[in-house]
Amino acid sequence: MYYGEIKKTDIANGYGVRVSLFVSGCTRHCKNCFNPETWSFTYGKPFTEETEAELLKALAPGYINGLTVLGGEPMEIENQRALVPFLRRVREMYPEKDIWCYSGSTLETDMQTDGGRNRCEVTDEFLSLLDVLVDGAFVEELKDITLRFRGSSNQRILDMKKTRETGVLTLWNAL
Repeated sequence: MYYGEIKKTDIANGYGVRVSLFVSGCTRHCKNCFNPETWSFTYGKPFTEETEAELLKALAPGYINGLTVLGGEPMEIENQRALVPFLRRVREMYPEKDIWCYSGSTLETDMQTDGGRNRCEVTDEFLSLLDVLVDGAFVEELKDITLRFRGSSNQRILDMKKTRETGVLTLWNAL
């Protein structure tokens, strides 16, 4: 897997101060995507053990609320396979920090349904490691700059913990 950027103090992509990892690779190609350079699966730098160590160190300070994974498309199958071991380590080292993921895919159709475009042998574990999933493709015609943590009104901010607990899709509510 490759990544395009790491932000060590990001306040735009999730609640609080976050470490954000922008992975490379996306086959969706949304109209007016804010990050089209990350469509290429080889854009940026290889995601290595050194990259993981850098991210884990960046997550250590108490003022960091958690990790956000976005892109590109973290839910592309090859990216899921590379991210799951890393997300496990984040969970083990920092159980008090939350993990957010942004995806242009939709939970029910693309990730949870057999044959979905982003479903593979690690998808269930990937989803189990998330606290919040922002899902849905960016739609230029539904763009709304007043929305918090998303670009278009069709996108949802899902509380994955509550969704797992209740079995019902639950929207995330800010503190």
